[in-house]
Amino acid sequence: MKQEKELSTKEFIKFQQFIYEEIGISLGEHKRTLVQSRLRKWLLQYSLSTYMELYEMIRADKSGHMLIMLVNAITTNVTSFFREENQWAYLKENMSKLFDLKHKKIRIWSAACSSGQEPYSIIMFLKEHLKDFHQYDIKILATDISEDILEKAMQGVYSQKDVEGLPKNIILKYFNPLKDERGAKCFEINQELQSYITFRTFNLVHGDFTIFKNKFDMIFCRNVMIYFDKPTQSKLLGKFSKLLGANSRLFIGHSESIQNKDAAYKLEAPSIYRIN
Repeated sequence: MKQEKELSTKEFIKFQQFIYEEIGISLGEHKRTLVQSRLRKWLLQYSLSTYMELYEMIRADKSGHMLIMLVNAITTNVTSFFREENQWAYLKENMSKLFDLKHKKIRIWSAACSSGQEPYSIIMFLKEHLKDFHQYDIKILATDISEDILEKAMQGVYSQKDVEGLPKNIILKYFNPLKDERGAKCFEINQELQSYITFRTFNLVHGDFTIFKNKFDMIFCRNVMIYFDKPTQSKLLGKFSKLLGANSRLFIGHSESIQNKDAAYKLEAPSIYRIN
């Protein structure tokens, strides 16, 4: 069996610095083996002799497509419908406090939407629990850095396994059964729900936050900041705080927390924050 080519310290540092500068993801030395294993197949695919050649190839790609492929290779796009159960319970209990019942206008940002389960969960939740749902002006922005993963999100088609945890009545109400190209059963989010969501590519580290002209009632940014170092997390939280009003909420992953005592955020419930 052929031994896997080793990613040298010098090569790893090159990738480490490039990824941090472009995406804000901080890779510790303990990630070196992971990076090596994920990049090995690229050496074979592109018939390259060294990881340095691959590094130069990615840097030379002006389209940015290879950079996004690199990010996808070293991060984990694990998501599911209605993940973080405690957050949905919190929303259900606080509907009257969190939404503008008078002006009936709701703006939500799913800031790292991956393959779409999060924004679709949000609109299904509102449809199920918001009284007079159709009287509201609801817009959900769903962004991710990867165009490929956004394409999947926009298609809104999910496998049998993807919808396994959903109650049968939710599947019947909000999904259309289909067959994929192999004849396997799959499910498509219905068009009405899709109409509430706008999908866009956005880089949370280097993106232009001045494009957001109005504040959000909620920002969901779950299991993203675990990839960032403290300074990058702090900058992102500062940008989010300017887009959240006094009664707005920031939802993060259950394994994440806002540590900075000087931050503009106050812990409302586990992994849920509001502006202080």
